[in-house]
Amino acid sequence: MTKRLRMFAAILVCGATAVITACKGTASQEELSAQQVQKTELIRTSQSWDGVELPDYFQGRPELVAMKYVFPPGQKLGWHHHPVINYGVLVQGELTIIGQDGKEKVVHEGEAVVEMVNTIHHGENRGTKPVILYMFYLSQKGLPLAVQHPEIPIE
Repeated sequence: MTKRLRMFAAILVCGATAVITACKGTASQEELSAQQVQKTELIRTSQSWDGVELPDYFQGRPELVAMKYVFPPGQKLGWHHHPVINYGVLVQGELTIIGQDGKEKVVHEGEAVVEMVNTIHHGENRGTKPVILYMFYLSQKGLPLAVQHPEIPIE
């Protein structure tokens, strides 16, 4: 077999394999219509994780902010507080949140958390893999999402 013919045969085999593989992964119209959207409520609350009632909403136009945070293993955030209501979902790892009063909350993979508002706290990744956390802030234009407190040392 010539070099050109062997190359053509290889391309033909690869193409056929790709088509067969793609067809196996394709659901029929009947299978698609039998599937339904699944929904799970992760949290419904009017309190932060420490049991404190959330403040009333601001007056005026809201500014919604979505953030993704990645905390390497061993990472400790500095002390801070949030002047706005915020909540999120931890999609990987475990995050420990520590209030200035010493109260702790461990948020596990797949869990939702409602953060403290106007209460000083910090977070730590005490685990062995990065923490990935999606947070959603109900803010207003010009307001910070967090206010840092560098004057308070991290132990």
